[in-house]
Amino acid sequence: MGKFHDDAAKLLEYVGGKENISAVTHCVTRMRFALADPKKADIKKIESLASTKGTFTQAGQFQVIIGNEVADYYKEFTEIAGIEGVSKDAVKSAAKSNQTPLQKIMSNIAEIFAPLIPAIITGGLILGFRNIIDSVYVFGNGTQALVETSVFWAGLDKFLWLLGEAVFHTGIPVGICWSVMRKMGGTPILGIVLGLTLVSGQLVNAYGVAGMAADAWAPNYVWNFGFASPRMIGYQAQVIPAILAAFTLVYLERFFKRIVPQVVSMILVPFCSLLLAVMAAHFVLGPIGWKIGEGVSTVVMAGISGNFRVIFGAIFGFFYAPLVITGLHHMSNAIDLQLINSTGGTMLWPMIALSNIAQGSAVMGMAYLQKKNAKAQEINIPSAISCYLGVTEPAMFGVNLKYRFPFICGMIGSSLAGIISTAFSCEASAIGVGGLPGILSMKPYSMGMFAVCMLIALCVPFVLTVMFGRKRLTPEGILIEEAEEEAAEAAAYTEFTDAEKNEKLAAVAAGTLVDITKVSDQVFASKAMGDGFAIEPSDGKIYSPYTGEVTVAFPTGHAYGILTAGGKEVLIHIGIDTVELNGKGFKTHAKQGDRVKQGDLLCEVDLDYVRNQGKPVTTMVIFTDGTKVALAKESAVKAKETDIITIE
Repeated sequence: MGKFHDDAAKLLEYVGGKENISAVTHCVTRMRFALADPKKADIKKIESLASTKGTFTQAGQFQVIIGNEVADYYKEFTEIAGIEGVSKDAVKSAAKSNQTPLQKIMSNIAEIFAPLIPAIITGGLILGFRNIIDSVYVFGNGTQALVETSVFWAGLDKFLWLLGEAVFHTGIPVGICWSVMRKMGGTPILGIVLGLTLVSGQLVNAYGVAGMAADAWAPNYVWNFGFASPRMIGYQAQVIPAILAAFTLVYLERFFKRIVPQVVSMILVPFCSLLLAVMAAHFVLGPIGWKIGEGVSTVVMAGISGNFRVIFGAIFGFFYAPLVITGLHHMSNAIDLQLINSTGGTMLWPMIALSNIAQGSAVMGMAYLQKKNAKAQEINIPSAISCYLGVTEPAMFGVNLKYRFPFICGMIGSSLAGIISTAFSCEASAIGVGGLPGILSMKPYSMGMFAVCMLIALCVPFVLTVMFGRKRLTPEGILIEEAEEEAAEAAAYTEFTDAEKNEKLAAVAAGTLVDITKVSDQVFASKAMGDGFAIEPSDGKIYSPYTGEVTVAFPTGHAYGILTAGGKEVLIHIGIDTVELNGKGFKTHAKQGDRVKQGDLLCEVDLDYVRNQGKPVTTMVIFTDGTKVALAKESAVKAKETDIITIE
């Protein structure tokens, strides 16, 4: 019976039993559970256990703090429970079932957009700069932008659009399709091709769809199949159509891989999957996206011009940032233009500019909290600048959605500013200038009150982010949960390296010591893999000869590699030709990536079974780092016994 047997048995009972555990793993200090029903976990009883130092739930995972001995605890727990542990990623995946729908959506969106962040940041800075030079009218008595005063600035503006268009108009749909396929285990190149079909030059640009007359579509911009003529609409800068199309491609590819014979799968699977996904994207999913956009436009129009515009201002100000995530915010341009054409101004655009500022101020709050974190500042500063110039995607996907609370703080600040803006009918005469320069697009009578709204959007998110962040982040600006785990890992590593300083090799098993040149496997006997020794085991328990990291752990359980902090590399090979047993007769207790102490159990072997299969059980210990070995004598040794060999 192990040290933690009783507590591990009670923990199994207190978390709701084996049937309530969807997945379990451990890190350096904690047991991590994905529970089918988190409410069944009796936290008071769990925290009353002598071995438990606390509990908490994060990202759908129920975590029990054990300390540095968690690896031993985990082994006993999984043996008692009769379940196998899984990787951290598998637990995270299983834990998503415990997240709220909003948490799941935000988590998945963040994972999809994470690889796109560098491009989004670059594009955001470029578009923000272009907003200033081509949309701010401060020259010629307020009638000219900078690009209209100089050939150089006009040329630069046109050149920079090459990058801006690549990132936001074409890059986002293509990047999303690639990222979804990559995340879901599909074929990434098919995702890229699918994304390119959404932004093809053969299609009507998404920004021109709203203003295109009904009689202008046929015959040049429809696919005429005789029985139907769907419009050739592009989805530049659109997020929802790209995500829907990519997930459709993922599941189509999985479906065809299951039913198509292997001999023709390379031809038929990509062809059928891609063709049907493109058809679905353009004939079904895209039109659905546009209908959603039209519905949003109708609601916005009714709200911004009605008697309850202050309430609408609060709601629109709060939800505009999430709308940007979907890509549906582009539909507001058509509403703004319609308002300007009919009334000479728009009250919608000012709230959009305020939302830009609010998200930027939330990032500035993070920059203040993370002033000691140089790596974080590399994203914070350019993202905030991009926001203040009117482009929020880098800030939202690079910072605010990652930590979540800054995103909410930005939404609150934007909502408060939206209330004031609509209450005092702040009105813009043009659109295109977002963020801080947005004040230049305001009608003269609105500039003073809009400046007040800007102050709210600047201050409120910053203050809220700092307030909440001080409870969630360390002084270095790292999430407290992450910092605790990093500190525990560092402490565990220090503990291991200190133990290794004066360590002598220990016998991996009880048995008889054998000269390596006398084993029946010529690869080992010739020392082709390195010098070492062997043990003819009398017991099936195989232990680690050193403290270090498990760098190799064969799935069959017959071989393990250990790397020590001092640079020693040792291979433990159990039996000869035992790989052919495919793991039968072997029970593994260590996996690749684990850190083990000298004498920790690596594996249990059914020696009788192995011998009955005609395989020698001789266990070799080989130094693959060039270390030379001299045997003291061929004699009986005890498991974990030291001074059995001399290292030259």
